[in-house]
Amino acid sequence: MKANSKRKVFGDAVDLLMGDMEEVTMPRGVQMVPVKNIQAFHDHPFHLYEGERLEDMIASVKEHGVLNPVIVQKLDTGYEMLSGHNRWNAAKLAGIKEIPAIVKTGLSEEEAYVYVIETNLMQRSFSDLAISEKAAVLKARYEKGSCQGKRNDILNEIARLEGKQVADVTCGHSDHKLKTRDSIGKEYELSGSSVGRLLKLNDLVKPFKDMVDRGALYTKVALQLAFLPENEQMMVYEIMKEKKTKITIEMVMKLRSHSGALTEAMVKRYLSAEPIKKKCYKVPSKIVEKYFEGMDPNQVDAIVEQALEAWFSKEAANVRTEEP
Repeated sequence: MKANSKRKVFGDAVDLLMGDMEEVTMPRGVQMVPVKNIQAFHDHPFHLYEGERLEDMIASVKEHGVLNPVIVQKLDTGYEMLSGHNRWNAAKLAGIKEIPAIVKTGLSEEEAYVYVIETNLMQRSFSDLAISEKAAVLKARYEKGSCQGKRNDILNEIARLEGKQVADVTCGHSDHKLKTRDSIGKEYELSGSSVGRLLKLNDLVKPFKDMVDRGALYTKVALQLAFLPENEQMMVYEIMKEKKTKITIEMVMKLRSHSGALTEAMVKRYLSAEPIKKKCYKVPSKIVEKYFEGMDPNQVDAIVEQALEAWFSKEAANVRTEEP
């Protein structure tokens, strides 16, 4: 196959933005697959389109059909989506029965995940991803890519179809060590500690990941929640939802202290605890005008402290004098 033809196959295969495209003959290697026989990737980490973006895609699919083939892998029963979740979702909502697909077979878990991750990163930069999506990408690089050579084989295949060049990096031997956090961080302009925090966020249950992405849950709180077992995280989430409680770092640290042994009653008690409010004394304005007019706050603090020390010293002396 000529290079231009290869570029066309890949250009149609990956999940590119849907724009104005000329209608083309079905590329070789592409087949029509029933929409109902496809299921989402079992560990799909990216958010699907919503709102206006989804409505635009549905309208386009209704008018033109799915022009860009998706990439799926063959299962014992049906197919699993690798690249094209949004087009597949739009096709379902548009009532389309079949969509064009490139079918992969014999992929390992790591290889399938590379297709899922890399085809998405070709459309969006890492910085544009939601926090949980960044976490998933880093996890794929840090844990799932057991051999860098496998990943590069797939990247080179994708690059050849796209007409690009990718540096050919292979792993030295079968027990190749996973990349360190620092080396992965350099690829994405992150510190090793930032990579570590994002990797930990992968341990959150999906409802908490969604809250982090929406800004409804502080990252520092989410990181502590991630240390709880999944069943306890879900219990905390359901009680938060029921009581409409906003969890604080103090609350989650108490929960963590009972990790593995949390009960519903304990969670409700900790989430209901009112934060201790420190009492503050406000000096009346007439006293400020009489004694502290024109002074800066540091001077006022020093005078108040000296006056209080003198007063309490005098009180202590009076107590000793009155003792029999």
